[in-house]
Amino acid sequence: MQKLMKLAVLFLFAAIVVAWAVPALAVDEPVPAHEPFPIESRGLKETRHINVYLPPSYEAAGAVRYPVLYMPDGGVQEDFPHIAATVDAGIRVGEMRPMIVVGIENTERRRDVTGPTEVEEDRKIAPRVGGSAVFRDFIRDELMPEVRRRYRVTDETAIIGESLAGLFIVETFFLEPEMFDTYIALSPSLWWNHEELVRKAGERLKARTDLRKTLYLSSADEEDIASAAVRLADVLRAGAPAGLHWEYKPRPDLTHGTIYRALAPQVLRHLFGPAAKD
Repeated sequence: MQKLMKLAVLFLFAAIVVAWAVPALAVDEPVPAHEPFPIESRGLKETRHINVYLPPSYEAAGAVRYPVLYMPDGGVQEDFPHIAATVDAGIRVGEMRPMIVVGIENTERRRDVTGPTEVEEDRKIAPRVGGSAVFRDFIRDELMPEVRRRYRVTDETAIIGESLAGLFIVETFFLEPEMFDTYIALSPSLWWNHEELVRKAGERLKARTDLRKTLYLSSADEEDIASAAVRLADVLRAGAPAGLHWEYKPRPDLTHGTIYRALAPQVLRHLFGPAAKD
């Protein structure tokens, strides 16, 4: 009997741990219809699972092509349901242009979305870090061509993410800005590697005088990120190329855990509103 009770306690504990580890979907926000597909990555040497949301008009509009919003943390148990539902709702009420959402499910998140670091404390967050260049190669050379092959897309692309995924987005903006047209980083972990992205932002902007992209930054009530985001905004204010459209919106009323869900709907509507209203 005691053994059974111990097993029951262990089972209950395991269930609680799983519940904490897997984010719960909002009861009023079901996952929109989507198409999953696997891709065998040569660069990452693993199978990656992709989730694709198609706008309501996709099937009926046989010749129409659509812009694509890419997102790390794009698993069904991650942020894909929220972003896909947000886009779907915005399209249906006429507040967003129809677009495709491509979610990339994680395998080793902290490996993929962090760049190299010289800081020992940074390296302690996961068994492997610093793989952002390989992950970026995967998106550019494997995932994007596959999306273009499978779906009717335009050349317009965007990427959205928060926290370490936001760090990856800012890093990609500075290192390979040609990959996307619009970069959305909510509470990006700019503290990584002694704020390297902030420290080198000025010289990198000077080297891209012809840059014509959109960059949206925001930060919540969190000193290590908000202070770095303010410094990055100061650099952008002083030296952003004329063709770069950028915004920084501090949101001290939000926390690191709430900013993505709270802010993504209004940001997406702001950046991807209909080209013209009736």
